[in-house]
Amino acid sequence: MKPVIFACAGETLTAEEKAFFAAEQPAGIILFKRNVKNPEQASGLIRQIKSALGRSRVLILVDQEGGRVQRLGPPHWRRSLSARVYGNMAVEDADRAREALRLSILSTGLELRSLGITVDCLPVLDVPRAGSDEVIGDRAFSEDPAVVADLGRVAADALIEAGVLPIIKHIPGHGRAKVDSHQSLPRVAASLAELEANDFPPFRALTGLPMAITAHVVYEAIDPDNPATLSAKVIGDIIRGSIGFQGLLISDDLSMGALSGDLAARATGALAAGVDLALHCTGDMAEMQEIAAVLEPADDQITEKIGAALQLIADPPEHDAQGIIERYNDLMTAGV
Repeated sequence: MKPVIFACAGETLTAEEKAFFAAEQPAGIILFKRNVKNPEQASGLIRQIKSALGRSRVLILVDQEGGRVQRLGPPHWRRSLSARVYGNMAVEDADRAREALRLSILSTGLELRSLGITVDCLPVLDVPRAGSDEVIGDRAFSEDPAVVADLGRVAADALIEAGVLPIIKHIPGHGRAKVDSHQSLPRVAASLAELEANDFPPFRALTGLPMAITAHVVYEAIDPDNPATLSAKVIGDIIRGSIGFQGLLISDDLSMGALSGDLAARATGALAAGVDLALHCTGDMAEMQEIAAVLEPADDQITEKIGAALQLIADPPEHDAQGIIERYNDLMTAGV
């Protein structure tokens, strides 16, 4: 198994993709809107992926946060609200916000599990600040770290209850970034004390969860030369050290504009810095081949982390999906 998560180009695997995935054995595959048309097609694609990899238990990821970031949508899948809706609700009624969020995420998780998806890339634990770029914006629960931690825990627990793994992101915090890391490299000038007081607490509160995605952000007080994804100091001293996260650490997408250099260098740099799995999202075959060519097989520790994570969702309880939606709608209507 190679320490990388790749993507595919379309709604079915091509012969070239099948052969490539079979030969290179990526740790997982991430899906995007381009890959999902309807439940039958999406389930079929996931079966193709598992068949190509020769593994029945696979990390199949998707970004299904709700709001602006939702790869599966109507008419086949429920459109859900942004995280900020629940953060705002918590100001007036924290218990109602928690229950509404739990039901919403539980419903999302059941939809994903029914397709064979095993990982949903949420919750967002970033804490936005005034003047930061809107790339996070309403994807974040709140500007209050305590609310972010509280609702982030609710969302993560609900996903696991549904039989889907959560990923906390973007560790150690993307909320202060004043540019979109999809386009360029954010630099955060806040002091370490400020970061410890405001940005790190939600990640520290949920540090026991199995998976996290890094931030392509430079924290000048920690490592002024490298974004977190490529920084042994940020990963070693802060993510693994001060925050205490010991789970499966995944890079944000290597193809994003925040990073420089060729893709092979980005992948090897992230892994050398302490990332467990490199993430590449374009589905471009030439790019995937470039990355795969420089990767050694994942070590036993990474393989064990993947196995332990998947074991958490090996036997989820049964749920009444329609009943969950009805209770959610009743709860939301009652607050109007």
